[in-house]
Amino acid sequence: MLKELLKPEIKELIELHLWSDLRLVLETWEPPEIADLMLDVEQSDRVFLFRALPRELSADVFSYLDTEEQDDLLHVLTNQETREILSELSPDDRTALLEELPAEATHKLLTLLSPEDLKEARQLLGYPEQSIGRLTTPDFLSIRADWTIEQALEHIRFNGKYSETINRIYVTDNAGKLVDDITLRAFIFADPKEVVRTIMDMNVISVSAFDDQEEAVRAMEKYDIPALPVVDSTGVLIGIVTFDDVMDISEEEATEDFQKFGGMEALDKPYNTISFFGMVQKRAGWLVILFVGEMLTATALAYFEGALQKAIVLSLFLPLIMSSGGNSGSQAATLMVRAISLGEVTLKDWWWVMRREFLSGLLLGTILGIIGFLRIVIWSKFSNIYGEHYFLVALTVSFSLVGVVLWGSLSGSMLPFLLKRLKFDPAASSAPFVATLVDVTGIIIYFSFAVWLLHGTLL
Repeated sequence: MLKELLKPEIKELIELHLWSDLRLVLETWEPPEIADLMLDVEQSDRVFLFRALPRELSADVFSYLDTEEQDDLLHVLTNQETREILSELSPDDRTALLEELPAEATHKLLTLLSPEDLKEARQLLGYPEQSIGRLTTPDFLSIRADWTIEQALEHIRFNGKYSETINRIYVTDNAGKLVDDITLRAFIFADPKEVVRTIMDMNVISVSAFDDQEEAVRAMEKYDIPALPVVDSTGVLIGIVTFDDVMDISEEEATEDFQKFGGMEALDKPYNTISFFGMVQKRAGWLVILFVGEMLTATALAYFEGALQKAIVLSLFLPLIMSSGGNSGSQAATLMVRAISLGEVTLKDWWWVMRREFLSGLLLGTILGIIGFLRIVIWSKFSNIYGEHYFLVALTVSFSLVGVVLWGSLSGSMLPFLLKRLKFDPAASSAPFVATLVDVTGIIIYFSFAVWLLHGTLL
């Protein structure tokens, strides 16, 4: 709250170009707060505010800015200022910046890196996109199993300030291969004269640099650890991936799935920064596909036009039938996409899931069918809206609800498995897509039961 009150004063310091006073005030602020402040001031003043920050603080603030804001700053900073920022950024933050910027800007920034940073950046950028290797930071502590605890602690004291985290210390052999990881707590309570090997349990959790980033998310959630060692194809420890980077990926993946489930392409930028036409482009494709799919509904209705003309009462329940099937399909699709993304079910579980959803759909459809049947029968005691054959109409609606809910559950649960098997994102089986599919088939199921049950009476 106090910092909010100080913002007008800070803006005044910027307008008066009192950079020394501004530096003294901002040195007590946290980097995320300064990043928010930069977005509040005029764009022309941002570079002056940024230049007023101490070198190490400016790099931290830079890492909290959006890619577009970072790009804008880099365009106005001198090469020397840019070089200093890049050298202070952690390797994983630097990689994230280089991979998001346009190719020309990335090439320019690479030329400003020191030989050591350039080698490091090229190594991280050499891993496949969306791989854990892109998130890896090589700033970690490793020791040898034959060191004494005292030697290890001395190594930690001397090198720990350069490490991303010291919660866990990694044990490697002479070839650099990961052997074990040990908590700092274990070192503190161990006998200084003992060797490291005596406190090892040989139970280390690691991920491959070539694995998808979602693997790191799942591993961290499963084992509840703040950092994961990352190894190459030969088992050599090349770095670690930390909790903050993994949470960023988890948020991005969840946002992408939510957007796809809404029936659109995932936005590659935040909603408040993506261009108007860019947003329309992301939404138009799926809308057109869903619209064309819904046109099949009109085709199905046209096929049963004769039945509708003979029994107009059937049209009263069309929205009920279509929405019930679409809702059950959306439920099943949502459950399956989330279960697949969390690793709760895999492709080999499809048959078990199908049996489970068949029984679930059958029971859910029966519940809705009974409610629909009672609604028509009871209402017909007080009104003649459904005609003299209301009992057969009630049976038609009831059986149709069982059929469409059962079909919705099966199609909604199986479509994510099919897309996963075809190497597509299961989230692409969005709720609107499933609903459209079930709408068309629901009409066919409804009128098929109507022709069967009402033949010789209304039809």
